[in-house]
This record gives sequence, structure tokens and C-alpha cells, in this order.
Amino acid sequence: MTVRMVAMAGALSSVFLLGLGAVRAHEVLPSIADMTQNGGALEFSVRANLESFIAGIDLAKLADTSEAPQASDYDAMHQLGPPEMEQRFRAFWPEMSARILILADGARLKPVLTGVAIPVVGNPEIARISELQFTVALPEGAGAVTVAWDAAFGALVLRQQGVEKPYDGFLEGGTASDPIPLAGGGQVGQWRTFFNYIPVGFDHIVPKGLDHMLFVLGLFFLSTRVGPLLWQVSAFTLAHTVTLALSSLGYVSIPGSIVEPLIAASIVYVAIENTLTSGLSRWRPVVVFGFGLLHGLGFASVLGEFGLPADAFLPALIGFNIGVELGQLFVIAIAALLFWTWAARQTWYRRLVSIPASLAIAVVGAFWVVERTIL
Repeated sequence: MTVRMVAMAGALSSVFLLGLGAVRAHEVLPSIADMTQNGGALEFSVRANLESFIAGIDLAKLADTSEAPQASDYDAMHQLGPPEMEQRFRAFWPEMSARILILADGARLKPVLTGVAIPVVGNPEIARISELQFTVALPEGAGAVTVAWDAAFGALVLRQQGVEKPYDGFLEGGTASDPIPLAGGGQVGQWRTFFNYIPVGFDHIVPKGLDHMLFVLGLFFLSTRVGPLLWQVSAFTLAHTVTLALSSLGYVSIPGSIVEPLIAASIVYVAIENTLTSGLSRWRPVVVFGFGLLHGLGFASVLGEFGLPADAFLPALIGFNIGVELGQLFVIAIAALLFWTWAARQTWYRRLVSIPASLAIAVVGAFWVVERTIL
């Protein structure tokens, strides 16, 4: 076996092992903060995964908490009941508050914890989202505030409430907001919203969307020519764009308990079909289009976690979708560089690469079908 074939075998094994590891992954999601002025105070209500903060996990560098060195600490806290978890958080609050930056006209304000609500863990495989409230006293005559927090706390969706043209921003970990006028009018422009949501969509594919990545790879391994791949990707893109838009607008709503197992089943289908045929059938693009409708609902569920700015809905939606497409093209480009540049024209490519890779993808998809159906 040549060095290149050894490298290829390693790459295929990596696909399989990464997929199995993701079965029990706790996906990292952005925290959501609503900010409201109440007299001389600014009130914050934040929905977040508090276990990850207390455990010291750097959310800016990870796609799921199971990859962190502190994963065992995180899992132990995930099993705590609400009273015990609240006690742990209140003990951690002084450290957390020191890592929250709120400036009013240049003066740093001190956050004061006013409440925390921690739910009972339902599905142990899903991150627990708790809610904390804190306030800051505003200096007399304050006209604007800037908000940021430590990069390790991950991304933050910051939404101003109770004013005309409110600020609504997606802040990557450690990024500070623009000065936000307390009286309103700090709404981010359409073009900036569009560009802000492109990396959000990309991030949902690479590195967080392993199920979507495996589906795209399932399309890739059908053949060694651009034509068949282009037909499939075009059908997939058109379909998930339609359902992403319809679901985000509220016209379509299907529970994740139904959508997620079907997405996993779609991965199994395309992967198994790759082992049974070496070319693009006349029905394959139609089938891929149908599966694309399901994946669009999956993308929409991510947007539903933190919503889209009401006054810049369309730019945010288009930006997110473009980010998704760029993520898919990135996956295809990497696969093409890895496989097509040297192996695609070899007579053994289908037997030693395409079929084994597709079978590995099918096994991972089958695990997901079982896991998502049972839980």
C-alpha cells in the first residue's frame, strides 16, 4: 500500500470517528441577551449555557463542549439539579461579572446579579440553557453604552428592547458592540447585517454542521466528474433555501424531533445509493431536492435559537444562507483536493475510496437515526 493510500485510509477513518464522536456532542450555541433601560438602570436578561462558563470552557475555540479538556467537569455539572447548579453559579458570578464589559460614555459599569433561573435537565444529550438577570446603574446623563464579554464565553446575540430602531447585533466572542444609543436609533444597517450573518451560516457548516457536511460528502462520492456533483448540489441548495426562508418566516414549522432523524436518514440514503450505482440516475437530483427541504428546516432551527433582527430580516437571512453555501463549497473543495487531484482517475478509486467512504458515512448516519429517534 502506497503512502498516499495510507493517508487516504486515515482520512476515511477520521470521517468515521468524527461522526461517532458527534453522536453525543453538545453543540455550542450563542448566548442571547436582551437589554432594557429601566429608569436609571440598564437591565440584562441572558439565556446561556452556564455550565460551560463555570467549567472554564473556551467556547470561542470549540464546536461542542465534549471536545474541551474540561468536558468531565461540564458533564458533572450538567447532572446537577437546579438548586445545586444555582449555588455553583452564584459562587462563580464574581469572576464572571469581572469579565463582562459595559461602558457608558467611557465609564465602566459594574454588573449586579439580580436573578438566575436554571431548568431541570430534560434530554441529557442537549445543553441546558439557563437564564440570568443582572443590572448596571447608569451614570446621570448617559447617552450610549458599549457591551462586550470575555472571548471564552463565546458568541453573544445582543438585542435592545423598548426603543425605536433598536440595536440588534451578533457579537463574536470578545467583540465589543458599537456604542448603542440608549434612546434608540442604533439599529445596524442592512448591508452590515448581511455581512455579519455570512460567518454565522458558514460556522453552522464548518465546523458545527457535521451532519450537513456528511450529506454533502455523500453527494461528492457519487462520481468523479463535476457535472453530476453540480446537479446534486444545485438541487440541494435550491431546496434548503426554500424551506429555510419559509420556516424563518413562520410559514412552515416542523418539530426537530421529526426533522433531525429524517436528516440523518437522508445521509444514510445517499451514502448507500453511492455503493449501488456509479453514476447519476435521473431521479437522484429529485431525491436530493427532497432531502434539501429537510436540511433547510434544520438550518432554520439554528436561526430560531437566537432569531433574526426584525427590521433587517431579509439581509440576515440571505447572509446566513450565503454563509451556508460557502461552507458547503469549502467542504467540497477540500474533498476535491484530497481525492480528485490524484485518485479520481484511478481504476481502483470507486472500489477503494468511494464505496468505503460512503459506507462509513452511512454507518454514522445510521447511528444518528437511532440516537435521534430514541432520545
